[in-house]
Amino acid sequence: MAEYQELTDRRVAGAETGAIPSRKRSGKFSSGKLTTALVFLPPAMLIFTLFVVMPVGEAGFYSFFNWNGYGSPQKWINLDNFVRVLNDPIFHQSLINNVLVILVSALVQLPIALWLALLISDRSRSSIFFRAIFFVPYILADVVAGLIWRYLYDGDYGVVAMVYNWFGQEAPHVLAEKGWATAALLVVVVWKYFGFHMALFVAGRQSIPDDVLESARIDGANRWELTRSVVLPMMRPTIVLALFFSILGSLQLFDLIIPLTDGGPLNSSHSTVSYLYTFGIKRMRVGYGSAVGVVLFVICVLVMIFYKQIFMRERKES
Repeated sequence: MAEYQELTDRRVAGAETGAIPSRKRSGKFSSGKLTTALVFLPPAMLIFTLFVVMPVGEAGFYSFFNWNGYGSPQKWINLDNFVRVLNDPIFHQSLINNVLVILVSALVQLPIALWLALLISDRSRSSIFFRAIFFVPYILADVVAGLIWRYLYDGDYGVVAMVYNWFGQEAPHVLAEKGWATAALLVVVVWKYFGFHMALFVAGRQSIPDDVLESARIDGANRWELTRSVVLPMMRPTIVLALFFSILGSLQLFDLIIPLTDGGPLNSSHSTVSYLYTFGIKRMRVGYGSAVGVVLFVICVLVMIFYKQIFMRERKES
């Protein structure tokens, strides 16, 4: 206690004179941090270089060749692969589909997840049960979810056919009709991933101190005012993080498309990644697929920079 009182008196005296004493970092602490960096940084940098930097660099190199993946690339074609990618209407449609997924995720999936999270964020047994139920779709593998929904949408044997047969109507083949297939894919995306964002929002809601909420209630705030003026502003970092994951996941969407629609009908439901797989890997046009990968990499970088500038600027201004 005497040492604590002496330190407090020194801080008060320093504050009065304008010179607050600060602790000097010992050499032992600095050497410990240096040792930790030397032990853990090289393996992490090695893994990052092998699995991120080198593949991106190789894709950039192969994108200038007409290469099928066998042997070493020989036929140099300059920027022809990039010109072909940027002029392909199917690639344009895949970009539109990615934008649609981002919009549906931001305007439908995240609000549903946030609404449910606010309803079941307490620690009661019933809330924990419903949280587990809503999180189950996210646990399923994307391929399994795609196969399940492909059966549900089937116009001959699926649930859609069953419902239409109850009313004596002929069931449509949703996944075989252009436009409807993309809409069906968006429904599955919302169903599959909203549980992940709900879990994030539940964690963000539970991190708000109870005394802050109680103070707002004492001041006369009703439930809507409490949510709008206290809960949502304090959950802003969690909402920004969920939106980031949503955009990033939308740009990487692939596993769900292949078993569900395989990009059809007429290549109308491709994402940029499934387009790369179909027209690059499956057709043995590795050089062309590498060009698509480079374009997608540039798009992702630009989107993330734009995202960071918007939300970091708002955070600094606030």
